[in-house]
Amino acid sequence: MAKTAQTTTQQKTRASARALQARQAAERAPELDNLIHERIRLGIVSALAANESLTFSELKELLKTTDGNVSVHARKLEDAEYITCTKSFNGRVPKTEYQLTTTGRQALEQYLDHMEALIRAARER
Repeated sequence: MAKTAQTTTQQKTRASARALQARQAAERAPELDNLIHERIRLGIVSALAANESLTFSELKELLKTTDGNVSVHARKLEDAEYITCTKSFNGRVPKTEYQLTTTGRQALEQYLDHMEALIRAARER
């Protein structure tokens, strides 16, 4: 019986610690990386995290968006050094290819950690 009470106390302590972490993350909500938080940019970074590289056309098709949207949002991510852009030619056809940088991968991981903490905080209320 004593072992059950001890286990229950440990579970409550862990739950309390998780709740505290979640509340602290919720308090930091304004600190979300707004560069990644925007839908198209989050899509670009997430797609590149799951692939070694993607072309402009692949991103456009994957995100179901326009040339202009991919171009503008990719440029913002490039400026922040979250992604790199390599331009080349296949014969006479231009090819633009994007890759996620180490900085971009770290930013995505921090963003995901923050969102997970916010979700936990919302569920524990």
